[in-house]
Amino acid sequence: MNQTTQKTMHAVAIDEFGGIEKIKVRELPVPQVGADEVLIHVEAAGVGVWDPFEREGGFAKEFGMKPSFPIVLGSDGAGTVEAVGERVRGLKKGDRAYGISFMSPKGGFYAEYAAVKADTAAPIPKKLTTEQAGVMAVDALTALAGLDGQLHLKPHESIIIFGASGGVGHMALQLAQRMGARVMAVTSGDDGVELARHLGADVVVDGHREDIQAAARRFAPDGVDAALVMVGGEAIDKALGALREGGRVAYPNGVDPAPKPRADVKVLKYDGEFTAKAFQKLNRLIEAGPFEVHVARKFPLEKAGDAQRTLDDHYLGKLALVPGANN
Repeated sequence: MNQTTQKTMHAVAIDEFGGIEKIKVRELPVPQVGADEVLIHVEAAGVGVWDPFEREGGFAKEFGMKPSFPIVLGSDGAGTVEAVGERVRGLKKGDRAYGISFMSPKGGFYAEYAAVKADTAAPIPKKLTTEQAGVMAVDALTALAGLDGQLHLKPHESIIIFGASGGVGHMALQLAQRMGARVMAVTSGDDGVELARHLGADVVVDGHREDIQAAARRFAPDGVDAALVMVGGEAIDKALGALREGGRVAYPNGVDPAPKPRADVKVLKYDGEFTAKAFQKLNRLIEAGPFEVHVARKFPLEKAGDAQRTLDDHYLGKLALVPGANN
């Protein structure tokens, strides 16, 4: 095993659960690397829509975890491998890697260094920048778990992706295409429509201005095979009426309101799958052709609070926290 010679690091942490005002930039010890872990020198971290829920103590309560403060926030990120444990294979010091550190007692990626289990980390696909990979892991693996693990999407099937310009949605759009499906993207705003078209969706609908159900019936006159739902609401439930009998709907845990069940359609609630096998499949799909991770804005560590406030604004893709960035 090896370990960085740096003993302390800048990190964004909380000493108690609560609002954005609880976020502090702290000088904390660099986490020690376990036998099955890698230490990543963080160059970019994702700012996830779930981060406020973690900050407020929602995950700790949901999973019955006793918090050990200070808690370093940040579920996913990327950078350069600084050290590896003796049981680690497939990653070595100096590799570019991205990974997930969800509710880890050693802290997350809102820091200069993060220690993660080696089976929740992977080499960065060659075509992606470190910033892109840093915001990708949770969203892309959540998208893949829905498309592959829940919907079992097949080549030539039709799928509607609701929220197709968001973090999970814009990656799901591209992964569904990799899997050979025909994609109808439902998004909002001129910029969202433009992004979905740029990413190659077969049909793009502005859900705030157009009749989604009518567009879906034109897209698949015999009925849509599947839907991946990132946003809920009455308009979404109405649009799901365009699914064929025996169609499938999947939505990640946390979508509120959840899609209403239908007797002739299977509605599946799920969580992301963050395993070594899932990382490997994701990397294979990304490497198969062009892939874009859209980073809307990036913030320095000391502006982590501003980054979380921006989660309530309209933006495309993902927000990034980048040590040393100028905002």
